[in-house]
Amino acid sequence: MSRHLPPLAALRTFAVAARLLSFKLAAAELNVTPGAVSQQIKSLEDQLGGPLFLRLTRALGLTERGAALLPNVLQGLALLDSAWRRAQVKSASRPVVLAAPPAFAAHWLVPRLAAFHAQYPDIGLQLSSSSSMVVGAREPPSHPLRSRQVRGGAADLIITFCAEAPPADGGTVDLLLAPAYLPVCTPALAPAVDAPGSLLRLIHDDTMRVPGPGGDTAWGWPQWQAARALPLRGTTADLRVSNTVLAIEAALAGQGVALVARELVARQLESGTLVTPLGTAAMPGPFRYHLVCSPQGADRAAPAVAAVRGWLLAQAACSTGPVVPQHPKGRPPVRVP
Repeated sequence: MSRHLPPLAALRTFAVAARLLSFKLAAAELNVTPGAVSQQIKSLEDQLGGPLFLRLTRALGLTERGAALLPNVLQGLALLDSAWRRAQVKSASRPVVLAAPPAFAAHWLVPRLAAFHAQYPDIGLQLSSSSSMVVGAREPPSHPLRSRQVRGGAADLIITFCAEAPPADGGTVDLLLAPAYLPVCTPALAPAVDAPGSLLRLIHDDTMRVPGPGGDTAWGWPQWQAARALPLRGTTADLRVSNTVLAIEAALAGQGVALVARELVARQLESGTLVTPLGTAAMPGPFRYHLVCSPQGADRAAPAVAAVRGWLLAQAACSTGPVVPQHPKGRPPVRVP
């Protein structure tokens, strides 16, 4: 092995800091001080002879060198994790129970399961999902339904969709994805989006409601239009749906323009069944997907649960929004930030 390779701990620190774009948050996840994170990053930069991060006033970004290094580091860490977990887990005595919101399970998780089983053929999964799990957007993190699922041991791992991080309750909580939203529709409907004065049926997802002291606040089209300064004229026949699965299905059926997380419709955008008529620039939303590992799950099948958790985090770290071609009659393509 080359003596010029940096310590594994430094590479792991870089991967976490690059995923979170914060030395402070990386320190909390790694259970070290921010100074220790900064020192590890500096040691890598000294060895490489150049910066990996852009130290901005109140933000952190990746340099070109850092962005080029990150995918290879993530792949290497994932391979090491896979080899180690497979050495630990010959055959799980029972499947790992994973609970996830319906839209996330159907459109992000299930398409990736073939890759998981190829990497961990000896680990069984039991996937659970229902509309009652999408409580994060409308209820506080201490909502009894989520607490009951985690504390009661109904799932080893649970993915929440919420405006705030859920409680750890003796387990662990990781930020999995911070989705960004953009309008999508069928190719047949796209020309009408750009036509001046067109009346469009907008699809509203009632899942996206932010809790507050005075009650829930809807989030979606008004915020997107204000941020992009691109008014879309809705009709009195706008469509309201109770969940994101229905919003995506309605868009696929040509029922209107939906504002959805780009991470959930990546396959449809790549295949062309959905397009982005107003460009591919996406707007961050107030919601996050968090991964909660219950203490019961960790106790019952620690290696297998840890393997699934590590795999999910690695997949999410690589799950950046695709730069997709927009409709040819639309505005010039805008690279997804």
